[in-house]
Amino acid sequence: MSRPTLAVSVGDLNGIGFEIALRAHEKLRTLCRPLYVVHREMARQAAERLGLALPEPFEHVAPDAAPFTIAPGTVSARAGAYSFASFKKAVDLTREGRAVALLTLPIHKEAWMEAGIGYKGHTDALRDFFKKEAIMMLGCEALYVALFTEHIPLKEVPKRIEKERLTRFLLDLRKETGAGKIGVLGLNPHAGDHGVLGDEERIIEEAIEEANKQAKKEAFVGPLVPDVAFTPKMRENFRYFAAMYHDQGLAPLKALYFEESVNVSLNLPIVRTSVDHGTAFDIAYLPNRPLSLASYLNAAEAALRLAARKSQRP
Repeated sequence: MSRPTLAVSVGDLNGIGFEIALRAHEKLRTLCRPLYVVHREMARQAAERLGLALPEPFEHVAPDAAPFTIAPGTVSARAGAYSFASFKKAVDLTREGRAVALLTLPIHKEAWMEAGIGYKGHTDALRDFFKKEAIMMLGCEALYVALFTEHIPLKEVPKRIEKERLTRFLLDLRKETGAGKIGVLGLNPHAGDHGVLGDEERIIEEAIEEANKQAKKEAFVGPLVPDVAFTPKMRENFRYFAAMYHDQGLAPLKALYFEESVNVSLNLPIVRTSVDHGTAFDIAYLPNRPLSLASYLNAAEAALRLAARKSQRP
């Protein structure tokens, strides 16, 4: 049987992502046929800086961006433009059916900004590309956390908590994951203490009630007190959580499962997964330092698993 093709966008080449791809290449080829969206000369330049040979076979498609000179650990508009072009081409390959799923390596948000790219990250761009409410979910088989709000200032979060929008988010999350029960976190300390510490929980309660009504079962439980939601006892009851904001969900997740976790974009026509870490500019291209391939390989396995499941849906 031929292996499925996985489109790999190479991320910011000034960072650590492409080294991970090179070092994991042989293992990845046992799972799928990786198709890297990069110029061969850029791949060779990165490999030479690392003292590595470019693996063969090395299947690749060039993005619509000019090659540049890699500057390890540097925020660069040219690197930002290149990483976006690689991502956009990889999305197109997946949309066209030339790949079963998309695996993204980390980009640098400041480099995107310097390049004049009007998106804050992959998920933000995917929403616009497909005109769909993509859901950002991170985690591993032991624990998944979906983010109701993502890369926005903390002061903006309470304004985003609206009953209709949260209800739709919860129902879409359940549909995409097939989760039996999902724990929904409150926003405030002690989940508001019945209004003493904030009243956003009233809206969250109403959204949970409406979502359970539409699901015709108690699929959503909460609002849960955030500071105890991730304790071992609570995690016996829930494998999926919905967090109201970025750090509320990701701080405990990364404390527990940093190396294993992956990023998954739900509620889209295509499957996209990613590593759950950044560009690591501080260690990019440096010799003799530890490097984990776990998140990348887990992301690839998750992409293939989700793509197979999506292909079986009616």
